[in-house]
Amino acid sequence: MANKPILFYGIEAIRDSGVIDVGIVVGDTHEEIRKAVGDGSQFGIRVTYIRQEEPLGLAHAVLISKNFLATDPFVMFLGDNLIKDGITALVKEFEKERPNCQILLAHVNNPEEFGVAELEGNQIVRLQEKPKNPPTNLALVGVYMFDSTVFEAVEKIKPSHRNELEITDAIQYLIDAKRDVRSHIITGWWKDTGKLDHMLEANRIVLSGLTTQIDGEVDDESRIEGNVVIGKGSKIISSTLRGPLIVGENCVIEDAFVGPFTSIHDRGEIRGSEVEHSILLEDVKVVGLTRRMESSLLGRSVEITRVDRRPATYRFLVGDMARIEVN
Repeated sequence: MANKPILFYGIEAIRDSGVIDVGIVVGDTHEEIRKAVGDGSQFGIRVTYIRQEEPLGLAHAVLISKNFLATDPFVMFLGDNLIKDGITALVKEFEKERPNCQILLAHVNNPEEFGVAELEGNQIVRLQEKPKNPPTNLALVGVYMFDSTVFEAVEKIKPSHRNELEITDAIQYLIDAKRDVRSHIITGWWKDTGKLDHMLEANRIVLSGLTTQIDGEVDDESRIEGNVVIGKGSKIISSTLRGPLIVGENCVIEDAFVGPFTSIHDRGEIRGSEVEHSILLEDVKVVGLTRRMESSLLGRSVEITRVDRRPATYRFLVGDMARIEVN
């Protein structure tokens, strides 16, 4: 988001709340995460990596973290979540009130895609994981606070039909055991960035807070409109940039239009094309497109080019879970 890994936003929110010792549960991407986060010193925290050999659920992630957590109360923050106002006030509330568990809830339009809570007054009575017929539109935000009683819960519950130990089942166990489980409905924006539309919306919201900073070169034939950030070593040539948007370091944008809510990461190259409301990761090239590209996410080192040759064909090299629209 805005040329910064989503994980970093969560780490910064945790740090700002006063938490210094952070365990990161990692799986197949552990090497990439270790390289990006290191020992945590760049954030002012101490990081311990906890390997989860298989994706067996969020409650399983808690279970394998038991040695790291010991008997301390803790915050559990899902790495793909963004909360605009952070979690500092919520952590302070948890520290002061000392319930066994505190969960965050938010009103959503698509509750069937989340864990959903039922309340009676202010009391949580039931949680369901991705129900087909949601009883409410109150979704569990991916931030939870627990004391050590949660370990009893994760050791007692059984795997779900997805063969995962669900965190909703663990919290339901605490509710049924008459533990002190509290909820807090957040009113600021929150995004679970697991889907493209959610990522683009989160990127839009983050970019809306930018202020102009131009460290690269902009020639006299280019126009900068609105709040635009341009990184060191980048060159803007005969182009229009209409913010809010961010361009990373050592990028080249030539004979192009880059529209609002676009993030272009380091070493990007946009020539003879128009891009808007999109996220482009490192080393992306977009060259010679005859139509504007919008609402798109391009991964590292992706190249999209137009070629004039016959026969006129489409040629794709596409990774997992991609979607391509053409006309």
